[in-house]
Amino acid sequence: MFKRRENEPEYALLNDPVSKERNRYGKPIETVPPGDPLREQPFVIDGEESPQQNPNRYRQHGFYFNADNCIACHACEAACSEKNDVPPHLAFRSVGFVEGGSYPDYRRINISMACNHCDNPVCLKGCPTRAYTKFAEYGAVLQDPDICFGCGYCTWVCPYNAPQLDPVKGQVSKCNMCVDRLEVGLKPACVSACLGKALDFGVIENIPEGRVQAETEIPGFPRTDITHPNIRFQQMKSIQREMVRVDDMPIKYHRSEDEKRYVPELDPKKGYGRQWNWKKLLGSHENAHVAFTLSVQTVMGAFALLVPGEWFGIAPVESFRASGAFVPGLWLMVVLMGFGLFKLNMHLGKPHRFYRGFNNLRLSPVSREIAGVSAFFAGLLGYAFFNLFDGTPVTWLANFSALLALAGLGFGGYYMYRLYRIPARPFWDHWQTGSSFLGTGLALGSLLVLAGGQFEGGLGRLLSGIVAVGLVLEGVGLLAHARAMSHVDSEGAVSWYEQMTSYGCSYWLRNALLLAALGLSLWQVVTGVNGWLLALTTVLALASAVIGRALFYVLVIPTTMPGAFFWRNKGFVEHAHEVGLADMPQLGVACERHHPFRLDALMQTLRETSLRKIVGHVRWVLTGKD
Repeated sequence: MFKRRENEPEYALLNDPVSKERNRYGKPIETVPPGDPLREQPFVIDGEESPQQNPNRYRQHGFYFNADNCIACHACEAACSEKNDVPPHLAFRSVGFVEGGSYPDYRRINISMACNHCDNPVCLKGCPTRAYTKFAEYGAVLQDPDICFGCGYCTWVCPYNAPQLDPVKGQVSKCNMCVDRLEVGLKPACVSACLGKALDFGVIENIPEGRVQAETEIPGFPRTDITHPNIRFQQMKSIQREMVRVDDMPIKYHRSEDEKRYVPELDPKKGYGRQWNWKKLLGSHENAHVAFTLSVQTVMGAFALLVPGEWFGIAPVESFRASGAFVPGLWLMVVLMGFGLFKLNMHLGKPHRFYRGFNNLRLSPVSREIAGVSAFFAGLLGYAFFNLFDGTPVTWLANFSALLALAGLGFGGYYMYRLYRIPARPFWDHWQTGSSFLGTGLALGSLLVLAGGQFEGGLGRLLSGIVAVGLVLEGVGLLAHARAMSHVDSEGAVSWYEQMTSYGCSYWLRNALLLAALGLSLWQVVTGVNGWLLALTTVLALASAVIGRALFYVLVIPTTMPGAFFWRNKGFVEHAHEVGLADMPQLGVACERHHPFRLDALMQTLRETSLRKIVGHVRWVLTGKD
């Protein structure tokens, strides 16, 4: 429990004698109704209990930021980092700025931002490990790094870049609202350290003394309808109609016609020249997701063609089922599926905690995807195994395994798509994500079956037609997506700009490969399958899929807060890695240093996956009890 000094200055003390009943989003400010037994419970921090000291303990609190007073001294950052022992390459609170105009009429707004402890915390709903909790005490959204296994999904869904994924420890941490200070009547450390009294804190919707505004938006602040953040702003000084970012993000903010808010739009500061950028494209941190999604969707597509095709008596599929290529093909699918799961698991910050991915089945699309894909893999493995034997009992077991796999395919495949429909990442939040995933499954899945060399009985033409359908579906989605992103007023337009410039050559190469693969597949529908043409079609389709999926991950631009020239500037981070500045910790840039595949990590995995541990964990997931 935080120890309050006897001589705390007045500006560091909480002072909210009254509060409103509801916030501007219509939600009660009281987090626990009066008379609820929860109000009588003691406040516990690290096992230390404290009787209720703050009369506003069960009211939603939030930050207040006066942009007119902020001088970008970074005292708030320093105070937060010191109190929470935050390493130099992370910051729970950071200061960025936007600027507009030119000398002598130059205007600048500094923005200090941490977690906004939202009414609708999407980080909590997205986290598969249940590391997040929306506390009734002060309405704080708290996160436990020890529970986190480092998937980073919360960093994807948060519009404000509040959760921080540590590349060294492989886990996420974030602002905790300094609830220990609140309990003893003190404002958070960042607020108490603010030199210009730009930051303030208290019960939400209470306007601090000497302030007259309490807006929910400010130029550079992302949209609020996603999470309903608990932060209010004052910005009275006039600024330019257009405000730009000083980091490398090609975004500017333009005042809307109603003169009330600034909307993001494209700022083509990098010109319009096309580049390849193979190093960035194929060296992305998210390449594990490229391998996982492509391999799993390929196997799912192949399985969805074979098993239902046999059950419904489709003659070409039945002929393949009777051939000697069927069982080896199943085991090839098992190997490919295992490869994808391995790549995804080793991408985690803590791979030996993989089993925690099932913790949040009630809310998290990631947990549901993991559950569905795991069921599919188990069913596929069982189906491949039981097809090694003959006999009626074995056939029943094989069919049951196939049903399990198909159920997992539908459930896991749907949530593989849903988890990318993220409002904070407009480039992904489009139906083209689903058409791409489905098209990949149809095209590459059919080519995987054709790799068995069985073209007789019309199977070759049938699957070549399905390859063409998959490629057409993906192509139509790409056209609709490009049209939508080129006209949208959001970070999606910036992703489209990057696609046409920084990765323009790679983008058009992908399109050419897709069209070539489509033409060859249609040709084989008409003339029949030829081994050499099939091999060329496979190479073209696979190359198109790999480049396209890599673009899918590298192009997405989230609704992040503005950075500065160095701090929170993606361009500077990339430069620091290239020239070695990342080895200097004082710059706030760190390389990924956790090595999850070491022997000690593997031994930890074995210890934690004993039968007793697994049974206890399953019981905790189902009942919430240890």
